[in-house]
Amino acid sequence: MLNLHKDHKNLVLLAFSVFVTLSICVAILPAYQMEEYEPIPGQRDLTASERRGLAVYISEGCVACHTQQVRNIEMDRTWGERPSLASDYYYSKKRMDIWRQSPSLLGSERTGPDLTDIGNRQPSDQWHLLHLYNPRLVVKRSIMPRYSWLFRISDTLSVKSDDVTLPRSITNMQGSDVIVAREEALDLVAYLKGLQQFSFEDYKSTMDFIPALSKGNVGNEKVSQGASLFQNNCAACHQSTGRGVKGAFPPLAGSLIVNNKNPETLIKIILMGYDARKEYGVMQAFAEQLSDEEIKAIADHERSSWGNSAPKVPLEIITKLRDSISKIQ
Repeated sequence: MLNLHKDHKNLVLLAFSVFVTLSICVAILPAYQMEEYEPIPGQRDLTASERRGLAVYISEGCVACHTQQVRNIEMDRTWGERPSLASDYYYSKKRMDIWRQSPSLLGSERTGPDLTDIGNRQPSDQWHLLHLYNPRLVVKRSIMPRYSWLFRISDTLSVKSDDVTLPRSITNMQGSDVIVAREEALDLVAYLKGLQQFSFEDYKSTMDFIPALSKGNVGNEKVSQGASLFQNNCAACHQSTGRGVKGAFPPLAGSLIVNNKNPETLIKIILMGYDARKEYGVMQAFAEQLSDEEIKAIADHERSSWGNSAPKVPLEIITKLRDSISKIQ
């Protein structure tokens, strides 16, 4: 047994071992896990200006008072239409350079409002510039500090036509001087305006790829209809390949639920939607959008594609489940 009171060498070795172990568990392993995530289909990358604005956002310490995470609780619906997913941060988690990892944007304090969807709530450049120069100009009781160093005072004669200036009546400037936004302020505003939570309702998946039908199913209208319905209603999240999106939507290929001989769980999920696992996004209910025949076509397509080989779903099971769900609701 180690006598750490007297054996200083073993004490230092033990402390170092604990440090290395915690570093691996807390920092290295989560970093490798994040590499597995994929962007949400239709999600765009940051522009050069937005990426520079992200650097300003971090350097000015905005993350200390603002979060960028919508939790799956009622009060957070103010900040976004859906809970945040790991894939929402796919493009913003790129390394800043060879030495620095991407900054953490989730935050832990909401001294100020959450900024997950601020680009939709406040799409005006002028509002953001006024807010940065003096927050009290647009939010009377704001406790946010002024970021006046992101602006410069310039003579009217030296102001270029493409400079973004603030109104003299608001800034209370005297004489011919005006307030001009620096490049850092413009980049920061571009980044803030780009913070718009991706909406799956607005995203329309393209029909440029429909999974090829197997030879045994050629000419079968139900299977062809199922592939088309899946592409229009499901492929945006689960992908045409059935692989899903890591960190956002589960795969259907090889799924135990999809391949189960008893299709009731699968049909209930399609009818009622699904929101039981925090690591995946919320799936909408299709009971009101799709008929029993359309749900059968989608289910049969899922159960016979991407290597899945489950039997077809009897139509009467779908009708029975729909009726039982209606009585409960």
